[in-house]
Amino acid sequence: MASPALTAPTPFSGVLFPARATRAQEKCRDPRLLRFRIRAETMATEKLGIKVERNPPEARLAELGVRQWPKWGCSPSKFPWTYAAKETCYLLQGKVKVFPEGHGDEFVEIQAGDLVEFPKGMNCTWDVSIAVDKHYCFD
Repeated sequence: MASPALTAPTPFSGVLFPARATRAQEKCRDPRLLRFRIRAETMATEKLGIKVERNPPEARLAELGVRQWPKWGCSPSKFPWTYAAKETCYLLQGKVKVFPEGHGDEFVEIQAGDLVEFPKGMNCTWDVSIAVDKHYCFD
């Protein structure tokens, strides 16, 4: 007997569902569970003191008022930066490696679609490989 065809995993789930799901398997597609998996995918991570939330839902951006924040951009370049206040930003375009001072060659890579929080007092170097366009807010 041939095995049933499988659908590809979703970006927020490693679960494979048969193309022709049984009633019990349909329960696994419960929309409440789908929302849970989406939330899990958009959870923030922290590395080297920088918090990154990949592809937050539009509702999260609206809740923060991101689209009303001022914008800033720059072309590919490399420069030092110090955060005099906590900054939260949302990258519309671009790709950057951020090297926090005191961590050697370790870096955090941020890109379009990321909601990022930099702590007050952080000294770092920005290495912009793809031109940046972002909304930002200082606290």
